[in-house]
Amino acid sequence: MTLILKVLYRFYRAISWLRYRVRRRLTPAGWTVLIALLAAATMGVDTENTVVYQAFTPMLFLFVAAACFSIVFRARFSARRSLPRFATAGNVFNYQIVLRNLGAKTQTDLSVLENLADPRPSFEEWTAVQIAREKKIRSFRFDQPRQTKPFRRVAIKEAPIPPARQNHEVEVAMQMTPLRRGIVRFEGVTLARPDPLGFFRAFHSLPAPQTLLVLPKRYSLPAIALPGIMKYQKGGVALASHVGQSDEFVALRDYRRGDPLRHIHWRSWAKTGKPIVKEFEDEFFVRHALVLDTFISDPHSEAFEEAVSVAASFACTLSIQESLLDLLFVGTEAFCFTAGRGLAHSDTMLEILAGVSVCLDKTFCSLEHLVIEHVLDVSGCICVLLAWDEERRALITKLQSVGVPLLVLLIAEPGQGERLKRSIGPGAPERFFVLEAGRIAEGLANI
Repeated sequence: MTLILKVLYRFYRAISWLRYRVRRRLTPAGWTVLIALLAAATMGVDTENTVVYQAFTPMLFLFVAAACFSIVFRARFSARRSLPRFATAGNVFNYQIVLRNLGAKTQTDLSVLENLADPRPSFEEWTAVQIAREKKIRSFRFDQPRQTKPFRRVAIKEAPIPPARQNHEVEVAMQMTPLRRGIVRFEGVTLARPDPLGFFRAFHSLPAPQTLLVLPKRYSLPAIALPGIMKYQKGGVALASHVGQSDEFVALRDYRRGDPLRHIHWRSWAKTGKPIVKEFEDEFFVRHALVLDTFISDPHSEAFEEAVSVAASFACTLSIQESLLDLLFVGTEAFCFTAGRGLAHSDTMLEILAGVSVCLDKTFCSLEHLVIEHVLDVSGCICVLLAWDEERRALITKLQSVGVPLLVLLIAEPGQGERLKRSIGPGAPERFFVLEAGRIAEGLANI
């Protein structure tokens, strides 16, 4: 079975490479001639009943001549790209590419294309997607829209270049649509010029490496009053407008084993010759946990992407200036990121969510252990789940048993929302909502 998958994977890589190259090289006229050539070759076999074969030779000659003309394209340009700091999945935005003609003559009839890093997946990623699709077919789940290009991250339109005179700069307006969150890696730009016959395009590539972080899609949330009261927190969580200043600092004392290094008062250590640390006043304030479920078999599941978007919506909407928000999830390891009260901003949490991926090498128990370790410190918990099975039920039951107020959001695949609602059963929290992928905004409005 593994050998067959490896052969299919090699075939997939070869076909995708060929399709990419041909689509970039051929112009609309070139596609027309190519289709006509294939039609003439197919129908021209019967030379007694059709004369289509007579058109095959001249078309083939023109096609080959155009290909030869497109081999050489000499130009001297420099390029720089002006990108925003962040983009958002699904939101179209414009940016500029500045090109300088370093050659000796004016260049006209050019267009520019972006060269991105190879989006094709590794064998393991490709295999995981194929297995997930096979499971859906075996379970007769044909109501879900099939993602034909799950690895494609962005769509960038080709743009024409104004006439570029010698040693002059021209600005080219580009339009980009991020399709998925994550890092987009630019390798360079390609200048394209059609051959004299207009069938093929000659290319000249320029290096212009750059990266762009695409943040998850966010939804508007209604005014949600999250339950929970102020709870005791360790001292030293500073509500400060400047780094290094803390309203909770009360005194200095000798270092004790286990004190964090960031609390060391270096000037006092230099004066006394022994380590001195700053002592902080213990505090009471609101702290919420945002738990993101990353355990699903399909690494490109639509439900998982929507779960990340829902988590991002809470991360950037909740007021965390006077409280703390802990983001808990499991990736390559168990992670807990905290924002609020001077520790971090919502932008930082969005950057973290932009890189979250499905966890395939661990079990849900690792997330349960992470949540239970933090549950005594939080005033309330927002759980974004991808299934409602025995493991998830056990986690919610444990959280209910310690009296933590809960808001549970179960993200369903397209067309599976009603089925999941019927499977909830007794024992679910009072604030339990099923959100169906493709109708997330509608579901969030009813929370």
